[in-house]
Amino acid sequence: MQKLGQIALNQTAYIDSIECEENIKRRLLELGLIQGTKIKPVFKSPLGDPTAYEIRGTLISIRNEEANRIIVKTR
Repeated sequence: MQKLGQIALNQTAYIDSIECEENIKRRLLELGLIQGTKIKPVFKSPLGDPTAYEIRGTLISIRNEEANRIIVKTR
């Protein structure tokens, strides 16, 4: 298993778990980051943080601090 922040650009991964504070976890779940959901990093900001991820046809931006608390599986 890997952290979301370690996934290379345009590599597909699947959410396994979220290991962070409850209020942040709730917001991520509300955005659709639930177990089994496909997620793909598509580009990084010029300074490398945050990264834009494609999830369910939508782009969302996640800071590296939170991305490194999201455990993913690559299939």
